[in-house]
Amino acid sequence: QVQFVESGGGLVQSGGSLRLSCVASGIRFNVYDMAWYRQTPGNQREMVALITWSGDNTKYKDSVQGRFSISRDNAKNTVYLQMNDLKPEDTAVYYCNADSSGVNFREWGQGTQVTVSS
Repeated sequence: QVQFVESGGGLVQSGGSLRLSCVASGIRFNVYDMAWYRQTPGNQREMVALITWSGDNTKYKDSVQGRFSISRDNAKNTVYLQMNDLKPEDTAVYYCNADSSGVNFREWGQGTQVTVSS
């Protein structure tokens, strides 16, 4: 079955860094664009970064551009999110999923909590 397992979150001070990982299973990982999303209570999940299946192209939410970097290892079915210069407004639960022209798999992982203190 399709499964996404996120890890790497934690509590960090403003200006700090974290590296998130997401291992996917049950999908042909190397044919899908992959994305990281985040969600805060009472708000919809939003995309923060996307990487194409080959890893050749990336795109970012404006507010994280220049601070976050998405990468992938197709041999390990893993996508990463390096987050630098973290800000309190980055506090959220972070999830990954495949992105096929804006359509995700219906399965979502448990996410990983990122908390940035000021």
